[in-house]
Amino acid sequence: MYTSYFKIGWRNLVRNKGYSLINIGGLALGMAVAMLISLWIYDELAFNKYHQHYDRIARVMRNLNMNGETLTTTILPSALGDELRTKYGNQFEQVVMAALGGDHILSTLSEDGPGGETKLSLHGEFVETAGPEMFTLNMLQGSRSGLNDPHSILISQSAAKALFGNDNPMGKLLKIDHSDRMDVKVTGVYEDLPYNTDFNEMKFYAPFELAVSANAWMQQPTFTNDFLNIYVTLGDHTSFEAASDQIKDAILNNVREDKNYVSVHPQLALHPMKDWHLRSEWKNGVVAGGHIQTVWLFGIVGAFVLLLACINFMNLSTARSEKRAKEVGIRKAIGSVRAQLVNQFFSESFLVVGLAFVIAVAAVWTSLNWFNDLASKQMEMPWTNAYFWLSSFAFILFTGLLAGSYPAFYLSSFNAVRVLKGSLRVGRLASIPRKVLVVTQFTVSVTLIIGTIIVYQQIQFAKDRPIGYSRDGLLMIQMTAPEFHGQYDVLLTELKNTGAVLDMAESSSPPTDIWSQNGGFNWNGKDPAFTPQWATLTVTPEYGKTMGWQFVSGRDFSRDIASDSAGFVINEAAAKVLGFENPVGETIQWSGGWRSKFNRFTVIGVIKDMVMKSPYAPSVPSVFFLSKYGTNWINLRINPQISAGTALPKIEAVFKKLIPSAPFDYKFADQEYALKFAAEERVGKLASVFAVLAILISCLGLFGLASFVAEQRTKEIGIRKVVGASVFSLWKMLSRDFVVLVVVSCFIAIPLAYYFLDAWLKKYEYRTDISGWVFVVTSLAALVITLLTVSYQAVKAALMNPVKSLRSE
Repeated sequence: MYTSYFKIGWRNLVRNKGYSLINIGGLALGMAVAMLISLWIYDELAFNKYHQHYDRIARVMRNLNMNGETLTTTILPSALGDELRTKYGNQFEQVVMAALGGDHILSTLSEDGPGGETKLSLHGEFVETAGPEMFTLNMLQGSRSGLNDPHSILISQSAAKALFGNDNPMGKLLKIDHSDRMDVKVTGVYEDLPYNTDFNEMKFYAPFELAVSANAWMQQPTFTNDFLNIYVTLGDHTSFEAASDQIKDAILNNVREDKNYVSVHPQLALHPMKDWHLRSEWKNGVVAGGHIQTVWLFGIVGAFVLLLACINFMNLSTARSEKRAKEVGIRKAIGSVRAQLVNQFFSESFLVVGLAFVIAVAAVWTSLNWFNDLASKQMEMPWTNAYFWLSSFAFILFTGLLAGSYPAFYLSSFNAVRVLKGSLRVGRLASIPRKVLVVTQFTVSVTLIIGTIIVYQQIQFAKDRPIGYSRDGLLMIQMTAPEFHGQYDVLLTELKNTGAVLDMAESSSPPTDIWSQNGGFNWNGKDPAFTPQWATLTVTPEYGKTMGWQFVSGRDFSRDIASDSAGFVINEAAAKVLGFENPVGETIQWSGGWRSKFNRFTVIGVIKDMVMKSPYAPSVPSVFFLSKYGTNWINLRINPQISAGTALPKIEAVFKKLIPSAPFDYKFADQEYALKFAAEERVGKLASVFAVLAILISCLGLFGLASFVAEQRTKEIGIRKVVGASVFSLWKMLSRDFVVLVVVSCFIAIPLAYYFLDAWLKKYEYRTDISGWVFVVTSLAALVITLLTVSYQAVKAALMNPVKSLRSE
């Protein structure tokens, strides 16, 4: 019986090739989009699940109450790890301290000493010995206990290949950051961590004890020396909430005598690993959301795009109901019951959905690499995953029922006598469901288009924001080896002599980030209860010239003025906090100025805000001061008269000559700044792709409906032509109903889009306004697309010879 159902269904598809292509193609497109979004969502929800105990691992966070606002940070004091182990050990199975996460130079050594064969800058971290076990590294050689030796190192498979080629890396010697105190032996090789984990960039793990022994400033554990991260594995008998409540005052109980620290009321909280990626935003000391909103957004988009494709199927099936009315009447007349007709139409629906699913899977498979590049992912087709096939079966079942339900029950309800008498008249009300579905389609499509435009507007708004310095030709080099220090004057002279470099300066933070924030600032008229936290950057005198500072008042640092060693250059944000009409010449006391022997500084200049953190957030109040110590970055301004391709080899030659132990590893400031927009740009690109596909699916359905309407009104058009109707008037008649539906869609979509986009923009402190022209342009574009889609069939019908259109069957 079901075989005959499918045979009849297949014959109907072949007989009506145009409608079949629209139906199957539209459904396949919608299903492909839904599959891609589902794979993306699955990858997002699976973040960090690589780690075996990810649901019990947490990062310790610290909340500081700063002037009525809560600042949440991951950087913790060095004494806290032992405090958690000794006094709160019943809450945790493991407590692991980690420090100095970032890029480090690894160079190969021979058994007899430095070999110099390979020098690479690799991302890694110094962790306590329990770290590899906590993160459940998949060891290919050696074991997770490989860090028990304080002069050992675990490296990733790709790092082993890069450093030693095809040689066995086990037992090989390495030096970290060219430090004589950091000679290590490879005691293990682990599988590269997957892309969807927060530790995916970690190419090596070295012992925390090694970092402490090599850095004197880390050797005195206190509750005010902040430089490390702490990870914990929760005990089976407790919860994250209970453990957070237990440890919240662990720092405060040890700093009661430090009034400045007590005033910010430090409290601890646990951030579960399962929330690191999707719920990473903190507000007022608690998790306030994050990337999970984007996941929900695209999940809804995927569901709606699939719904659009199903709407096409329902619309075209019901629109062609009169074509099959006689078939239904004859079947009922010879004894078919309604259930059999329902099964017939559901069989046809599942046939279409099955064919569409096969095409959709093929489309997803072939486009996955492109989608990975677009979404910055490394997803693969889960061919061997049983859940994939089970969900696919459920997917086909659900879509087949959704797409086929209305036509099945609608067509099977026709009265056999009325159909065979030819008295069946569906009437004007029969078209209402189709009109509602068309309005739904274009409401979704127009909303997506408006959303895409606003996302790009927000990105462009932030990109056009004045950043207070020039990024063009600005090169940044991290000082990752001891040999960098003490070479400033020689480097400056040698680089300028090449003609490739205009200016050079050192700083404690790169121009595109802030590595240090401190409190302890006081000045005349400050409220004693006010405890500001400002960005603090040590620089060399040429920094302002190299950056291209824009002065509001005062002057830059000068090598020729000795008193500048006790001077501050501040940004506009800091000047506003000070509250002086002209802060130049005012004195600021700074008890936190550990990098300088001075604690009283004079403001010598005020500059326009440098955007160093998020381009969507207000500028951080910042102070710049001179010091020979604490610099971590070299900043170079390339001569604009020389191309980067010509300048870089000259610059590299100088560094290899003066600092031969370190690889020439550089970054362009404009490229690093561009990365700050990466997340929003990915959302914008994905949204634009889905918006285009949504409008394409809607237009496919519109094209099919227009074709049907033109076919249905063939005789009417012929009669109108005979009595003198023009092609234009016929085109207008056939297009009017569709234009009205799209106009109604726009009126629904505009307030809907405004509501959601206004809420989305509110999460950015520096944001664009929603302009009215966006809605006008989008609505006009929807109307133009509609007219273009409908006009082909309308004009074709209007140009038809009335002799043919009026000919009897």
